[in-house]
Amino acid sequence: MQVFSLSPLFALFHSQFVILIPLLFCSLLLLLPFLQWRQPRHKRLPPGSMGWPYIGETLKLYTENPNSFFSNRQKRYGDIFKTHILGCPCVMISSPEAARVVLVSRAHLFKPTYPPSKEKMIGPEALFFQQGAYHSRLKKLVQASFLPSAIRGSVSKIEHIALKLIPTWNNCTIYTLQEMKRYAFDVAMISALGDQHDIEMEGIKNLYQCLEKGYNSMPLDLPGTPFRKAMKARKLLNEDLRRIIEKRREIGKHGGGLLGILLGAEDEKHNQLSDSQIADNIIGVIFAAHDTTASILTWILKYLHDNVNLLEAVTKEQEGIQRKLFEENRGLTWDDTRSMPLTGRVIQETLRTASILSFTFREAVEDVEFEGYFIPKGWKVLPLFRTIHHNAEFFPQPEKFDPSRFEVPPRPNTYMPFGNGVHACPGSELAKLETLILLHHLTTSCRWQVVGDEDGIQYGPFPVPKRGLPIKVTPRNKK
Repeated sequence: MQVFSLSPLFALFHSQFVILIPLLFCSLLLLLPFLQWRQPRHKRLPPGSMGWPYIGETLKLYTENPNSFFSNRQKRYGDIFKTHILGCPCVMISSPEAARVVLVSRAHLFKPTYPPSKEKMIGPEALFFQQGAYHSRLKKLVQASFLPSAIRGSVSKIEHIALKLIPTWNNCTIYTLQEMKRYAFDVAMISALGDQHDIEMEGIKNLYQCLEKGYNSMPLDLPGTPFRKAMKARKLLNEDLRRIIEKRREIGKHGGGLLGILLGAEDEKHNQLSDSQIADNIIGVIFAAHDTTASILTWILKYLHDNVNLLEAVTKEQEGIQRKLFEENRGLTWDDTRSMPLTGRVIQETLRTASILSFTFREAVEDVEFEGYFIPKGWKVLPLFRTIHHNAEFFPQPEKFDPSRFEVPPRPNTYMPFGNGVHACPGSELAKLETLILLHHLTTSCRWQVVGDEDGIQYGPFPVPKRGLPIKVTPRNKK
C-alpha cells in the first residue's frame, strides 16, 4: 500500500508526448546553459547514463516497458547504476543486500521521498512523506488500525461487500481491473472511514477516480491536462473529508476506521492532529490501499485462468471451508482465512511474479559512500523490487507461476512485495484478508474466461493485463 509504483500509463501518455515533445525540446534549448548536470569532482559515481540535461532518461522510461528499462541497464551496468528520471538524478539498486542497507540498516541516511507532484497530489503531511518523530507517531496510529487484532472484526463487512458485488458479474463480460477497484475501494473506505452513507462514498469515489488518472501524468498544471483535473479533484476531496472530520468533532463521536483513531489521538502534551494532517493521511491510505489491491486481484484471476489445475486445487481448498460454514450456518471468520494455505501461496506468488510495486523512492539526506560508490546528498535512491523478485538466483525459473516455491520461506531480503523496514506497508494484512475473502466466494461460485486473445501488460499506474483483463463470468456448475 504504502510503496508506490510509478510505471507509465502508455496509452494516455502517448497522445500527451506528441504534443509535449516539441514544447520540451524548445524549453531545453532555452534552458540548456542552466540545466547541465554536473558530476561532483574526484568522486566515483555509479556507472550509468544521465541522458539529456533536465529531461534525463524520462522519455525512455515513459515510452518503453519500465521493466525492460531497468533490466537492460542492470545487465549493462550491474546491480547499482545511475540515471536521471522525473527531473531527479537517481541511483537504482537491484541486489537484496543493498536494498536492505537503504531500507533497514542505514535507513536514517535515506529518507522516503517522491517527486513533488506526487507529494502535492496525495498531501504533504501524509505518512508516506515523513520521517522522525512525526512519522513514528503516525505509523503507530495507522498500524493500530490495520493490525490483525483490529481488522479481524471486519471480516463480515468485507464479506458483505464481496457477496453484494460478485452476483452482478454472472453471465456478464466485465473488465476485471475496474471491478476489482470497486471492491477494493469499498473495503478501503470502511477501513479508513468506518461506516459511511452511500452518497458520501459515491462522491468521494468519483473524485478518487479523477485523482488516479492524473497521478501518473506529466505534472503540467495547464488547462485540460490530467494533472490540472486531478489537482482540482484533490481540492474537492480535501473539502469533503474536512466536512466529515468537522461533523465528527462537533458531535463528539470519532466513529470507526482509521479516521476514528486519528481523531482520538493525542501526544504526550495532549496535542491533537490537525484537520489537514488527518485529511492528508486518509487520502493517502485510501489511494494506496485500493489501487494496489485491485491490481493484485486482477493478476490472480489471470494466473488462475491460465492454470486450470491450480484453479481447481484452490477451489477444492475453499470448498472444504464452505462445507464447514454450511454445516455451522455462519459466514467467514478470521480463523477461516488462516486455514487457506494454498490460496495464500497463490497470493504470495502473484505478488512476486506481477511485482505490482516495482520500486520505492528514497533520498540521500547527506553525501553517502555506498558499495564503493558516492551518492550525493539529494539524489534519489530506488530499490528495484521487481528486479530482485525476478532474479533466477533467488527464484528459479522466475517467469513461471509456481506457488509451490513458497512452501519454503524465501531467502531473507529477496521477497519484499510490501517494502521493508520502518516504512514498509502497514496495510499488508488487510490486503491479504480482502483478497482471501473474495477468492473464497469467487472460486466456489463462478468460472471466468478471458475475452479476446490479446496478451501483454499495460500500466495504469500499476502493471496489469492488457485492457484491464476483460473476462466473461458464468455461474459454476457444482458437482
